Formats: sequence, structure tokens, C-alpha cells
Amino acid sequence: MPELSDAERTRSTLPFGVAEVTGPSMVPTLYHGDRLLVHYGARVRVGDVVVLRHPFQQDLLVVKRIAERRDGGWWVLGDNGYAGGDSTDYGVVPDELVLGKVRFRYRPRKPAQRSPLALLAWALSAARPVFSSERSASRRLRAR
Repeated sequence: MPELSDAERTRSTLPFGVAEVTGPSMVPTLYHGDRLLVHYGARVRVGDVVVLRHPFQQDLLVVKRIAERRDGGWWVLGDNGYAGGDSTDYGVVPDELVLGKVRFRYRPRKPAQRSPLALLAWALSAARPVFSSERSASRRLRAR
């Protein structure tokens, strides 16, 4: 049986963790640089935004939306249909590779946001819960 790293051991005892988004595959829901509160081990269902291990490169964590349940696991898609890097590239994701459900998104302030109006706009939109949305994932699935 493989040994757990300190980070994985800690994650297995703590139900919540933080992840950072890189890349555009989840735009407009999530943007590059967003920070996520992840509920590890949470039950997932169609429409949930999840953190999973890439099936072919398991040291790489990715964020995708669950589109549907299939034989052998979950079909996952990014919200940005033009970005790729989802089940259309690597197929069904086994249950054991889905690590947790994204509960909350925090968008850090950009250095250029200094005016009072820009700060107010940032403060009103910086932190948001991430809800399930069967609509956006299923619309993309039907279009393929």
C-alpha cells in the first residue's frame, strides 16, 4: 500500500482544504487565481463543481463540473467549452479520483483595484458560494 505524504495525511483528517484555480477551463464560474474552499470526501452529484485527480497524471489536481454518472465513474466538463481538459479528452473519471466538492470561491483583489469604486465592486463580488448547476453542464453535454 502506498504511503501518504504529510499533506495527504493532513487532508484525510481535515474535511476542508484550500485550492487555487489555474487556467480558463471553468470560466465564467471560476477564474485563474481564484481560491477555493474544498470539502474533501463530500458526496457529489450531477452539477457539482469538484476537485479531482487527473486520470492520466494523478499528481495533477483539476477542477471540473460533474455532467453525468456513467459506468465506471463520472463524466466531468469544464464550464468553458473552448478550453478542453475534461472528460472529452480523458473519458470517465473513477469515483476514487474525485476528491471533494467546491463549496466557496474567493477572488483575490488585483493590485490595480485601488479606487473606492473598484474596491467596493471587489468587496461585493470577491467571496461567493459555489452552487451546483445542472443546467450549464448538461447544456454542454447535449451540444457535443
